[in-house]
Amino acid sequence: MSPALRTKLSEHVGMHVDKYPATCNDLVMACNNLHEFSSEEREWFSKALPHGSFESPDEVRRAIGI
Repeated sequence: MSPALRTKLSEHVGMHVDKYPATCNDLVMACNNLHEFSSEEREWFSKALPHGSFESPDEVRRAIGI
């Protein structure tokens, strides 16, 4: 993961996802609506994020290794 992608993802899960707990599907759908992510970045995120529910942005960051 590039430093730029790490920064974008960290900001995204903290700012653009309004409601927690959030499921994997909620997070992927929120990411798909942002034009700042390339299709490759969106695909990476959807594959890297484990299935389940996340209680906070920090939990999502830990799950994807940022």
